Amino acid sequence: MSDYVVQAADLLGLDDGLSTDEKAVRDAVRAYCERRLTPSMGDWFEAGAIPEIREIARELGSLGALGMHLVGYGCPGMSAVDYGLACTELEACDSAIRSLVSVQGSLAMFAIWRFGSEAQKQEWLPAMATGDVIGCFGLTEPDHGSDPGGMRTSAKRDGSDWVLSGRKAWITNGSIADVAIVWARTEAGIRGFIVPTGLAGFSAPEIKHKLSLRASVTSYLVLDDVRLPADAELPSAQGLSAPLSCLNEARYGIAWGAMGAARTTFECALDYAKTHIQFGKPIAGFQLTQAKLVEMALELNKGLLLALHLGRRKDAGVLAPEQVSFGKLNNTRAALEICRTARTVLGANGISLEYPVIRHMNNLESVLTYEGTAEMHTLVLGQALTGIAAYR
Repeated sequence: MSDYVVQAADLLGLDDGLSTDEKAVRDAVRAYCERRLTPSMGDWFEAGAIPEIREIARELGSLGALGMHLVGYGCPGMSAVDYGLACTELEACDSAIRSLVSVQGSLAMFAIWRFGSEAQKQEWLPAMATGDVIGCFGLTEPDHGSDPGGMRTSAKRDGSDWVLSGRKAWITNGSIADVAIVWARTEAGIRGFIVPTGLAGFSAPEIKHKLSLRASVTSYLVLDDVRLPADAELPSAQGLSAPLSCLNEARYGIAWGAMGAARTTFECALDYAKTHIQFGKPIAGFQLTQAKLVEMALELNKGLLLALHLGRRKDAGVLAPEQVSFGKLNNTRAALEICRTARTVLGANGISLEYPVIRHMNNLESVLTYEGTAEMHTLVLGQALTGIAAYR
């Protein structure tokens, strides 16, 4: 018989499958979040802003969390599993923090790293890796979310320059960004552009009145005849497949990150159930409460196992986009259900920001939708199973 001691949030012993270096990465990010961010997240969520966001971005850069899976140009060049473990810890703090890191590294930086010229990489990536330059990613439009191919933002030639006009919506980091990766329709098809946000005609009004991702900066991008030099175009980005490949990078991190939010709410519910007394004993001693805790633990551990499996495949170079859709769809749904169940364990206290549950639950309503809705990932998997594209 084994003398292994079961851990509540790791019933399957997944920790044993991590290397010493991977655990060190995870523990460093966890320690930073617990010391610097988590104590204030409830207040920041309620206020709808993180007042020290640029300082925090630089701290995340110093930690190696920005573009951490990219190689060269000041980027850490760490593994996909390292990046996934970091996303788990960041979102265990708050989805806003993981979103900041995802958009910076997996969308804006990855677009330049994958599709940019050598000069563009040298100019932008080192400062973005340190957090001194913040990026955003402009693909979604007010009338074109799940169908980015219908975008109306245009880029037209004027001599050797490009002139961009259009609107983007629901852009994380938008109003604090120093540079935007903007996707626009040209005569030759969809192309990507590096747009410094200080240019004439560019503005990024912040989206207000959110009840989810409240601590995250979310903006519109408004481009009114923004003039760019010829070398602002990403030379290797040809067609819609380029931005979609960037989204695939972000979705991979979400599959890990969502389980961080789930873990926080599960651990909160478990602690609460063991200490909250009703009818003369802790509510953890009642069968219905134990059933809830077991269901949460099952989904949490399965989701973490799936994320780790995807990470190992990504590091081996054999991860397919459909498999990323599998992870994003399953883990965001499972995480949201864990949060909702945890809320019931806490009763009325579940809606108080004195506890992290309602904050994570509200955040995950957005995480379920962005980087591909549950419906779209379902249809991606449906096409993989049947060979028929039902969304066209």
